[in-house]
Amino acid sequence: MKQTAYLSLGGNIGDRADHLRQAISRLQDFGEISAVSSLYETEPVEIVGQQQWFLNCIVELKTSLTPAELLARTLHLEESMGRRRTGTKSPRTLDIDIILFGDEVIDTPFLTIPHPSMQQRRFVLEPLAEIAPGVKHPVLQRTAQELLSALPPGAGQVRKYLGK
Repeated sequence: MKQTAYLSLGGNIGDRADHLRQAISRLQDFGEISAVSSLYETEPVEIVGQQQWFLNCIVELKTSLTPAELLARTLHLEESMGRRRTGTKSPRTLDIDIILFGDEVIDTPFLTIPHPSMQQRRFVLEPLAEIAPGVKHPVLQRTAQELLSALPPGAGQVRKYLGK
């Protein structure tokens, strides 16, 4: 049976838009992509030091994979596209986070769903609310739109990307 997963994609190294387009294309091997948000340019958050702004989007994926299988495949995809884990919050070509996976609530050392910080991140909630404003956080029982509306004004700058 297929589940609906919401994935947050982002990166801030190299041709950010091309990296996201390639990743979205390759995610089709993991299931059926039913929606993709606009691309958003986002201010780095929780990062010490100067980094280029990120480009982010949300992908809605209908998949037969389990959450653990999806995690393993997204980690492999990141690596195959040049992601090198050199430290926490370091610059990256591609980062893929599983934000939601159906109504699943998972808390293991390797995987936490829903993503533990999603309700605090405008760069996640803005594109999520664009494509799925009514999707509910399975623990907080609030929609993506409600969570976005509850963010304080200074919760990171996010703007639609108007580049190529």
